[in-house]
Amino acid sequence: MTTTTSLSRDGTPGDDRVPTGGRHLTGGTDERPVAAASAEPTPTAAAPAPRAGAPHDQHHARRWLVLGVVAVAQLMVVLDATIVNIALPSAQRALGFADTDRQWVVTAYALAFGSLLLLGGKLGDLFGRKTTFVTGLVGFAVASALGGAAQSLGVLVGARVLQGVFGALLAPAALATLATTFTDPKERSKAFGIFGAVAGGGSAVGLVLGGVLTEWLSWRWCLYVNLLFAAVAVAGALVLLHNPRDRVRPKLDLPGTLLASAGLFCLVFGFSHAATKGWTDAVTLGALALGVLLLVVFVLVQQRVAAPLLPLHIVLNRVRGTSYAAVGLSAIAIFAVFLFLTYYLQQVQGFTPIVTGLAFLPLTAGIVTASTSANIILLPRTGPRPLLPLGMTLGATGMFLFTRLTPTSSYAGGVLPSLVILGLGFGLIFAPSFTGGTFGVARQETGVASATLNTMQQVGGSIGTALLSTLAASATRSYARAHTGPGVQVLAAVHGYTTAFTVSGVIFVVGAVLTATLLPSGVLVAPQPAPAREPVPAQHEHEHEQVFVGRHVRRDPESAVS
Repeated sequence: MTTTTSLSRDGTPGDDRVPTGGRHLTGGTDERPVAAASAEPTPTAAAPAPRAGAPHDQHHARRWLVLGVVAVAQLMVVLDATIVNIALPSAQRALGFADTDRQWVVTAYALAFGSLLLLGGKLGDLFGRKTTFVTGLVGFAVASALGGAAQSLGVLVGARVLQGVFGALLAPAALATLATTFTDPKERSKAFGIFGAVAGGGSAVGLVLGGVLTEWLSWRWCLYVNLLFAAVAVAGALVLLHNPRDRVRPKLDLPGTLLASAGLFCLVFGFSHAATKGWTDAVTLGALALGVLLLVVFVLVQQRVAAPLLPLHIVLNRVRGTSYAAVGLSAIAIFAVFLFLTYYLQQVQGFTPIVTGLAFLPLTAGIVTASTSANIILLPRTGPRPLLPLGMTLGATGMFLFTRLTPTSSYAGGVLPSLVILGLGFGLIFAPSFTGGTFGVARQETGVASATLNTMQQVGGSIGTALLSTLAASATRSYARAHTGPGVQVLAAVHGYTTAFTVSGVIFVVGAVLTATLLPSGVLVAPQPAPAREPVPAQHEHEHEQVFVGRHVRRDPESAVS
């Protein structure tokens, strides 16, 4: 038996009494062998649940109520992305702004949200996740009320900027709270399955809710509804959540914060600008080039500062890094479903907004079913490696089936099968990725790890908006120029949509190959908790990493002793 010292879940070192033997590969970038035994060990049992009342586990007794609060907050953020799109045409008519200005209602939120996510996650690590969670909820609600009452485009766009700012505080805090509350492997899988179902299915629910509110009440209620979600979540957070008293508080990396925020802002702006002005526009090229340059400098700075905004070992870990890439690629491809399928159903098939939202419910059902099944039943037995490639493959299959759509295709024969397949695929991607993206991270770094997941999702969505919109528009114009006759405009539009579906399918194929290649095999197992010891210096907190059963992938701290 070999005993190694590792960080317990509260960031303190403890004995991780896991049988070791043979060669153990690190979960990070500095793989090294640990003292070898004579024989390969048998699979290690999952770690037992933490002791009730442990000082590092203040939420344990009320963990399922905490999950409910986090799920409500996450649902509010996810709903807002699609519900505003449904309300946008009505808002444009009411406020009287031009088509060229309409994009700013969406872009303003994306710019603030995408550029500030890493900072928001770090602030949660600095000042406590309860503080940032509640602040984000209250601020998001106030901004929503301001937007709902807007009488001009300027006020509406300003409200959307504020929503993005406070959303960047809220989203990482929600996921980090979940990651630190559920430490037992079985319960963690179930919690992340539910969270993944909410994150994946909320967008489709937003289409239904947006249609109902817009048609039966007013577009303003698509923003006012956030106050109801926020009120429930704030009340629950004030009662249930606590800010742990960390003995070692990280410092804020100001140079890294400025570089990351500016770089992400330039990237999101560049992609958003490309969607309307094209990829060869000087502003588009300049913004994208500057964004890449700033992020390269950011990486270099993170290698040299004592307390980096984003410790690079978080991203360079194979499981976490691949999870981030999977979320980013999926966000690019998923955009095709929610935008172009909505256009197809409403403009070609003549569906009303409410009926269009209802038409997406099979997608939601598939996501919920696959997310919960993947994390509760499959992930504890197989690990993430078979699940993510399978989800990507199903995503590609659903997208390629959409390429067969014609103006006369029926919903039951042409749309429904693809939605079910895509829902199952999305569920197999989201929930395991959320689990893998935060697994094995020290408590003091869960905020920034969660923010990285959200950042990849937001940047991926921005890329999808620009890339697929421009490709679809180009394909539509080319078809219209090359064909004549009755109904050519409808045929050209459908050709543009199917082009976007084809590209999305190819992106999913790339994701399937990437995840199958990079993910190590084995089951994720959390280290066993141990009695608290003396606090360790901040620079060693990153040495808490995951263990894989099967191939026994683990990362032991430098102080490992036999």
